Amino acid sequence: MIFRRISRAALFSAVAVAATAFSASPGPAFASDAQQMCTGDAMRLCGHEIPNVQRITACMHKQRANVSPGCRAVMDRDNIPARRRAAAAGE
Repeated sequence: MIFRRISRAALFSAVAVAATAFSASPGPAFASDAQQMCTGDAMRLCGHEIPNVQRITACMHKQRANVSPGCRAVMDRDNIPARRRAAAAGE
């Protein structure tokens, strides 16, 4: 029981950190939104990568087609600045 609580706390921490990795300049609201919208998806799709934050982040990007609509919206919202920077660099 205690192990399960520790694992769940580690997961929530890992997801919060991974969620901030989606953004170059994450704000507190983004981290909160991402944690709220993506924690279930991270547990379901990428739980095997816990506690490695980089692997969770990579897994979530690979599993993007399988995440919930709310999590996908958070991921898309965060990727807009990155796409704009990439487009500007390519011009």
